[in-house]
Amino acid sequence: MRCKIILYLLIILPSVLMAQKQKADSLLNLLEIEKTDTGKVKLMWELAGIINVYDPAGALLYAQKALNLSTAIQYKEGESKSLGSLANTFRKMGNYTKALELNLRKLKLEEKGKNPRNLAFVLMNIGIIYRYQEEYPEALKYYYRSDSVIRENNLEDVKYYIYMNLGDVYDMLNKTDSAFSYFNKALILSSNLKNDDYTGNAMTGLGHTYFKQDNAPFSLMYYRTGIEHLKVANNDEVLCEAALGLAKLYREKLFKNDSAVFYASFAQTIAEKAGFITWQLNAANFLASHYKSIKNTDSAFTYLNKVQVLNDSINSKAKIRELQLMSSNENFRQQELEESKRIAKKERKQQLQLLFIGMFIPGFFLLTLLLSRIQIHTRVIKFLGILSLLILFEYLTLFLHPTVAAFTNHTPIYEMLIFVAIASVLLPAHHRFENWLIEKLTQRKGSIKIKKVKVKVKGPAGTV
Repeated sequence: MRCKIILYLLIILPSVLMAQKQKADSLLNLLEIEKTDTGKVKLMWELAGIINVYDPAGALLYAQKALNLSTAIQYKEGESKSLGSLANTFRKMGNYTKALELNLRKLKLEEKGKNPRNLAFVLMNIGIIYRYQEEYPEALKYYYRSDSVIRENNLEDVKYYIYMNLGDVYDMLNKTDSAFSYFNKALILSSNLKNDDYTGNAMTGLGHTYFKQDNAPFSLMYYRTGIEHLKVANNDEVLCEAALGLAKLYREKLFKNDSAVFYASFAQTIAEKAGFITWQLNAANFLASHYKSIKNTDSAFTYLNKVQVLNDSINSKAKIRELQLMSSNENFRQQELEESKRIAKKERKQQLQLLFIGMFIPGFFLLTLLLSRIQIHTRVIKFLGILSLLILFEYLTLFLHPTVAAFTNHTPIYEMLIFVAIASVLLPAHHRFENWLIEKLTQRKGSIKIKKVKVKVKGPAGTV
């Protein structure tokens, strides 16, 4: 059986990675020929979500590009998804501070949006970050906020995730009654969905709960059944967790050492092939402790050596990860600086355009006054006077719009009401000023001659 498991993992793991890379290549090809900005944003955030498993630096690059483009075209859905991709990548790299910061930015967007599903997930993801940092009260706070959104909007496809996460935190807090309640709800949903992965996860959670409640028969049943579902689902990480849970049950509650060794070795084999160093260390610690307790010195020494090697490897990888985090943070900072420069350049261009318009208006008005002092048709003077006033009032609207938009938080109905109020003041002023200006421009002053329009009027006898 053990040989079959090793062979199975050797075949499956490379094929899964290859499938991911093939999908990434396909998305890259689509990205090259995509014409629309929104299409590019969607492809980039999807690409980032796929490659963050084996190329986190590349994932950060594409997610950042998607975020920058989304911001430039004011594509809010794209901004939110891109922030989520960045946050997930940083979380997988162990940079929880950055992941939390990005998720909180995403939360602000989703709180203003109209997609409760996205809001529920971002609240849940913030809770997950707190859970990884063992800040369980904070995790529960965000989980329950997510749960409220899910229940209020009846998001059936999200309920499983929140039940599992709540059950997990209560399990960590050793509050077994609450943990059981949520794991059981998750199991009922997973059974209805006929999803092996969901069922295996929920059963593993119930195995932990019954173990802590000293209910060995039920713990055994849920662990063993959960393992079968997890094998079908190819969820090796939770499979390691369930196998070690079962090994611990056999050793501490059922006192069957052979079975305990079998499942601990099983967990270690899977962890080695999948590259889960933490689970390798947990399994090696378990086996070293077991062999030491039964006075099997040789085996205990073998596994203690493994523990030492794994600890060294974890410390080495922690240092490498720390360097990667520093590098990724610096790359991210540089990209943000470049984007800030681009935005500043765009804003400066807009400000220069507004300045030019502001300078052009009095210049145009002075030109109209100069033209009024030479012989020119009255209608031209009237037209230029009206045109200069129209430009002035349109400039005022253009100038005020960003301030009004920021004040109303880009709420269309409030913007409309404010501009209606402004128009109610400007329009009468515009008409009064227009009449005054035209009258001043077209009246005679001293020796100034303005060509008048001659109007012919027919008399009763046909005379002019």
